[in-house]
Amino acid sequence: MSAPVLIKVGGALLENAQALQALFAALADVQRLRPVMIIHGGGCIVEQQLAAMGMVSEKKDGLRITPPEQMAVITGALAGTSNKQLLAYGLNAGMKAVGVCIGDAFTVEASVLDPALGCVGQCSEDGSAGDPALLKLLVDNGYTPIISSIAVSREGQLLNVNADQAALALCQLLQAELVLLSDVEGILDGERQLIPEIDQQKADQLVAEGVITDGMAVKVQAALQAARTLGRSIAVASWREPEKLTDLLAGKPVGTKVLG
Repeated sequence: MSAPVLIKVGGALLENAQALQALFAALADVQRLRPVMIIHGGGCIVEQQLAAMGMVSEKKDGLRITPPEQMAVITGALAGTSNKQLLAYGLNAGMKAVGVCIGDAFTVEASVLDPALGCVGQCSEDGSAGDPALLKLLVDNGYTPIISSIAVSREGQLLNVNADQAALALCQLLQAELVLLSDVEGILDGERQLIPEIDQQKADQLVAEGVITDGMAVKVQAALQAARTLGRSIAVASWREPEKLTDLLAGKPVGTKVLG
């Protein structure tokens, strides 16, 4: 069987029904050629549900600060609402979609990143800590895992892992091809023009200049690490053009190619 492709989605996509339908139709076509897995964020839904509970949401360096008292709401938003919303679109597209989280069966092991950030989790640097058996079982039997980035520590604590970093851990664990889908067409320069290719040196320069910031900085660093670990380029592209997914996976230039 071909190596699976792991698609990371999030952002405004989760509030765009038309784009979700188009994306899952494209993914159903891709799945006829190779196994597909989807990992997702859901920051917009997290913020809505926290606000509804009268809670304030803050970020630091692109990571959501997660006080223990907010973890139940964040878990519900990501592993519940966001995950099942995407599950419904997958099923409607004809996929055998199954909703899971990275904590299921300790697929990805995580620990507390920094006590100052609360219940924010980090995965192992090389993606080796975890057990891919559950996802392999699902994929080998024709199911499409739709995965939230909620983890569980060895001490039994629920942790909120950044979805780009969770995608990195999964692709390392499964030797999957990684595609990071964003609200924009790829990584943009200071003039908001697409950068066709980027490496660590160029990324560091753009971060230093304040061009790449916050969530995009986390995404780029995850892609760079994945490219180094897997020994192949990683794509950062837009979910707004799902019809280009087949071209992208065939090696044609779409979005930004991140080089290790």
